[in-house]
Amino acid sequence: MHKILEHINFPEDLRQLSTEDLPVLAQELREYIINIVATKEGHLGASLGVVELTIALHYVFNTPSDQLIWDVGHQAYGHKILTGRKSIFHTNRQHNGISGFPKRAESAFDSFGVGHSSTSISAALGMAIASKLKGDFNKHHIAVIGDASIASGMAFEGLNHAGVTDANLLVILNDNAIGIDPSVGALKQYLTNVKYETQKQDNIFEALNFDYSGPIDGHNIFEVVSELERLKHVKGPKLLHVITTKGKGLKQAEENQVKYHAPGKFDAKTGELYAHSITELPPKFQDVFGHTIVELAKENKNIVGITPAMPTGSSLKYMMDEMPDRAFDVGIAEQHAVTLAAGMATQGLVPFCNIYSTFLQRAYDQVIHDVALQKLPVIFCLDRAGLVGEDGATHHGVFDLAYLRCIPNLILFAPRNEIELRNIMYTAQLGLDLPIAIRYPRGRGTILNWKQPYKQLLIGKGLCLKTGKDLAVLSIGTTAINVSEAIADLNVSHYDMRFIKPLDATLLHHIFKTYMHIITIENGTIKGGFGSAIAEFKIANNYSSTLNILGIPDVFIEHGSILELEEQTAINSESIRKEIETLLT
Repeated sequence: MHKILEHINFPEDLRQLSTEDLPVLAQELREYIINIVATKEGHLGASLGVVELTIALHYVFNTPSDQLIWDVGHQAYGHKILTGRKSIFHTNRQHNGISGFPKRAESAFDSFGVGHSSTSISAALGMAIASKLKGDFNKHHIAVIGDASIASGMAFEGLNHAGVTDANLLVILNDNAIGIDPSVGALKQYLTNVKYETQKQDNIFEALNFDYSGPIDGHNIFEVVSELERLKHVKGPKLLHVITTKGKGLKQAEENQVKYHAPGKFDAKTGELYAHSITELPPKFQDVFGHTIVELAKENKNIVGITPAMPTGSSLKYMMDEMPDRAFDVGIAEQHAVTLAAGMATQGLVPFCNIYSTFLQRAYDQVIHDVALQKLPVIFCLDRAGLVGEDGATHHGVFDLAYLRCIPNLILFAPRNEIELRNIMYTAQLGLDLPIAIRYPRGRGTILNWKQPYKQLLIGKGLCLKTGKDLAVLSIGTTAINVSEAIADLNVSHYDMRFIKPLDATLLHHIFKTYMHIITIENGTIKGGFGSAIAEFKIANNYSSTLNILGIPDVFIEHGSILELEEQTAINSESIRKEIETLLT
């Protein structure tokens, strides 16, 4: 069926083809991606949009000697298939399979690991400068960056530096007007104007000393190959503006680009998504956040919502639809999102700043300097906390407990279910003197009847969920579910501490005075996390109880299903039970 692709295992095979064969290869590569993703799931639209560009880059440049970086990496499925991973591409994002993102340890063709966005220009520039220092003036360094990613501050930092060098750097702007959600901001409008030839003068990239060319049709493979061949002989920093369509080649993916970014399983022939069971399910934590902030904002006119480019993923889209003047998608700009929220808080607004846990890492200084130091009551809603599954090491939100717990003036809370999430959001918007971070997982909760009357929570107070003898398990967040399953028929106690900071000291004194053995469990790193906080309390108060800490070990956890990764890290119910039984024998 794939007569050309079946003979292509590496780019050196690709380079044996005539250019007349390339459109056929593009069609075959698209079909290959669609067929695999339809059954195995993953990121679809982004990779379909860059099929011709992917083929052209490996056809023209001498990869992996010439270094190619994808920004962000969910565009790289075609790249992986053409660089020695075709036969194992069906393991993409599966446990013990290949990564869904470029990964240096996986292939020499993956020049740089790219799970977060906007890093490619800086990395490629660093490589280009290194080549120059080594006396290699022939090696090419290519950064393929999307129009949503290039709007990030870090990308502009890279452009700003590159423009005053003579580095052999090629930036390819893959302009499809969408990231995961539609691109936003003034730069998006500028690029739109460039496409339609209303803004050819005062080119922003030329002003930064880049040799600008384009825009060209990214699906005309002959034009792309021709332009790349020309640019091979242009010295210094260059930028090629390429227009593509996300989801190209699959009608539904072109028409519904947000849904088909990562659509789940679908019919490879028709493109239709498989219908889900009509059985009523508990809501996703993201939707609980989205509906709750709308409810609260209708009563509290000072509430505003902020997200850096994740309105659909975070479900802030509900507020953006109902109250567009009070909900802000600021693009891929986490640092800006945090300090924007801080500025709003100084004026009496109540900002809910919704950022994925792994992305808040990119704004750490702003959390410390602009929010916590000034005691500004920003409400951080950290989506995708804990293990997130198939996206793997770049996306697991397992460091937030450790990196936030050490910051003075910051409250840190983890709801064990949807009702607790609603109640802490309600409590926070009533008025706090300090900022608060609320961390919750990706996916569905456990409660169908989640729209219950709000209750104000006491800051720093935990709960006893079950009383037993000899041993107490202390959990935070949704790890309580695994604990409850593990101890259902055991005579042990279970406490949901809820607040990692401030800890419920009164409750902890009672626990350490009552039980010989104590176990903590968290879906975050055990280095500096919740268990470490309990250990510090134990040492400071000279308690003799044994303390066992369960959580994410001091390694980067790769991709797999949540269940597989919980088993791997020994925080599933079976592992918890074994730990308890060992202590009790």
